[in-house]
Amino acid sequence: MQVNLHETWHIGPVEIPSRLVLAPMAGVSVQAFRRQGRRFGAGLVCSEMVSCAGLQHGNERTLGYLRIAADERPLAVQIFGSDPVVMADAAAMVEEAGADIVDINFGCPVKKVTKTGAGATLLDEPDRACRVVEAVASAVSVPVTVKLRRGLENGSRACLSVGPRLVDAGAASLTLHPRSAKQMYTGAADHALTAELVSLVDVPVVASGDITSRARAHVMVGRAAQGNPWALQEILEGDGVEPSREEVVAELVLFMRETVRELGEHRATGFLKKFYGWYLGRGRFPRAFKAELTQLATISEVEGRLLAAVPGARFVLSRLEETLPQADEVLLDLPISIYGGG
Repeated sequence: MQVNLHETWHIGPVEIPSRLVLAPMAGVSVQAFRRQGRRFGAGLVCSEMVSCAGLQHGNERTLGYLRIAADERPLAVQIFGSDPVVMADAAAMVEEAGADIVDINFGCPVKKVTKTGAGATLLDEPDRACRVVEAVASAVSVPVTVKLRRGLENGSRACLSVGPRLVDAGAASLTLHPRSAKQMYTGAADHALTAELVSLVDVPVVASGDITSRARAHVMVGRAAQGNPWALQEILEGDGVEPSREEVVAELVLFMRETVRELGEHRATGFLKKFYGWYLGRGRFPRAFKAELTQLATISEVEGRLLAAVPGARFVLSRLEETLPQADEVLLDLPISIYGGG
């Protein structure tokens, strides 16, 4: 059945203007990435996962994840942890910061998360997982959603037993990445399992994993959109036209500027290096040019080199910047020094 990806849908009272969701990705889903995703058609964007312990202890970098812009909403802020009380407190902070949805991560397979009892580990502790959802849902008035994997082991079907229990505990929507935690990102996502989960619950189920084109797309797009926001348009519209070099450079430079504003020059310098390859890859620019950019000492040097290579990008960039809200019109009440690390 072909789904109209432009149709609106709801998570509780929150209206989502398209059926395309931009996934939460660690080390990627900064505010600049989310705002770009909304411009390119994502109906819902998500923060990278936020440590509930970091919020509890007032860690400045963690608090920075609660810096929310009006033009990225609706926004889900994703939290992770295993203690119901601490998760509830974190959820209350997320709501107070202005998030439209609190998302709980029961899917992260990374060892530094699972060894704390959080992430995908909770699929093997369904009682605790349900207590976490109940505590979070009781602490906030916004909808609570859960992202999960199929289970810890290859072939696991734990999501089919745990998922309905999470809904009974208060989850207003589920996102399923139907790989096991052991698989990480290898192999293929088994979306037959997603279809089974849909038949078991009466809340929206978002499909995540291997969503790279319209043919595979309610869907969550992750790695396909890294440095390639045009993938979102392709999925929504079925239009696979490759962007011009001018468009690619303009979007990259805008993303760089927004990231510096968000993270500060020092943090942004290292953070952005992976994006040079993502934007300029796919045969768009020579490999040597991408490598050259990573060797430059400052972001201003990178910007200068990009605009020298593609002078026409300046005009595209100017048009893009005219369409963006001014920073003081979209930023809520957290000081920028928190996000920039001081």
